[in-house]
Amino acid sequence: MARLLPGTRALRTLEAAARHLNFTRAADELGLTPAAVSHQIKEIEDQLGIVLFTRTSRTIRLTEAGAVLFEASTDALDLLGRAVSRAHKLARGTALLKVTLDAQFATKWLMRRVDDFRKQRPGIELRFDIASELRDFDLDDVDVGIRFGAGKYPGLCTHRLFDNIIIPVCSPSLLASGPPLREPRDLFRHTLAHIEWARQGVTWPNWRMWMAAAGVDDFDDSRTIVFGTSTDAVQAALDGNAVALADFAMVANDLSEGRLIRPFELGIKVPPDFAYHLVYPVAFANDPRIVAFRDWLLNEVHNPQPDPSLG
Repeated sequence: MARLLPGTRALRTLEAAARHLNFTRAADELGLTPAAVSHQIKEIEDQLGIVLFTRTSRTIRLTEAGAVLFEASTDALDLLGRAVSRAHKLARGTALLKVTLDAQFATKWLMRRVDDFRKQRPGIELRFDIASELRDFDLDDVDVGIRFGAGKYPGLCTHRLFDNIIIPVCSPSLLASGPPLREPRDLFRHTLAHIEWARQGVTWPNWRMWMAAAGVDDFDDSRTIVFGTSTDAVQAALDGNAVALADFAMVANDLSEGRLIRPFELGIKVPPDFAYHLVYPVAFANDPRIVAFRDWLLNEVHNPQPDPSLG
């Protein structure tokens, strides 16, 4: 006997209508009219012989049966999305590897090295998904990720890349035209840039913390500017507008090529629970594309680099 099951489009309509409890908002999400949403819900109810919503002049509510079907439709759509994503990855073969990562790691570290991977592995095409939010490997069409965090990702293989050492940096032009920087207190005469970031009780090093490590206990933060991202703070330093606190690994090339300088050697280590990690699903741990990228990346991050002084 054939099952009386709503189609995928009907399930998407039901799920959106039940989640919003509003046909107009569901219609906006789905690109339909409210009347079309209402009509599709009525078709599902007629097909199943079940009332899914109670309607008043202003509101709709799920019936008990509707709540059961809403939960099932959500699970079914998630399951189907994961299956489609995995099918794409399996069908892709060895030609394409999609990497998700944030803009700072991409522009300040990876892009400067990626040509080497392409020379070593000409049969693998890299494609980058630049995103600040974390992608879902089950739902999003990505293969591997580079994430900053505590490294605790259930169901994923995790490889710590490197520690994060926060150092002061500025442009040569700032030192040439501005007040000299001979000791930490001289920084009081400059604009100081940093970011504010805290997670799980861990605070990203800021200027007050750096000054304390430098033995300055009367720091006045009135000259500090807080940026939303490290990339923006570093850009302020590159433009000659501020002395910025920056992640050593992310500015190592700017330092070696003379775009930035370190007025002081002191660095502060980010608490060890937080670092950049390479991650990918356990189910794809033996995928030749992922193995090749993993081995290359880990070799790159373990190449000797100058070790910044720590406070």
